[in-house]
Amino acid sequence: MKIKTLVVNSILAALYIAVTGIIAPFGFTHIQFRVSEMFNHLVVFNKKYIFGIVIGVFISNLLFSILLPYDLIFGVAHSIIALSLTIFSAKYIKGIWQRMLFNTIIFSFLMFIIAFELNLALGWPFFFTWLTTAISELVVMGIGIPVMIALNKRINFKDMI
Repeated sequence: MKIKTLVVNSILAALYIAVTGIIAPFGFTHIQFRVSEMFNHLVVFNKKYIFGIVIGVFISNLLFSILLPYDLIFGVAHSIIALSLTIFSAKYIKGIWQRMLFNTIIFSFLMFIIAFELNLALGWPFFFTWLTTAISELVVMGIGIPVMIALNKRINFKDMI
């Protein structure tokens, strides 16, 4: 891995952790309003961002989650699976907006993994929890699409890493 890629992913992980920490009380409930999830859209621009995002998710869950063993397994797995599917889809979905929309839908649909975790750890009702966490993810990542598009015009995420 190039030094530049390592540094950019380290900064990304740190940003993910910092943003998650700011909203921690709202990021680990059945609502899951985790603003840092917007960073998941970075893999649409370059697949190398997966490392920074996954490390950010892992450390955020380690620092802020009350469901430590569960969140380290299910939360990180959710991110790896969804990010990998989005990276794989780039072969078939060419437009940035379309890939970001696909990414949003995949992350939201796969919230059943988090709903299963919360059902297992806290006994919360699976389908209701899936619905609330999926809607939360859909809203955050949906808002993230135009935000990341606007930032990309200034920063150029594809070439930054």
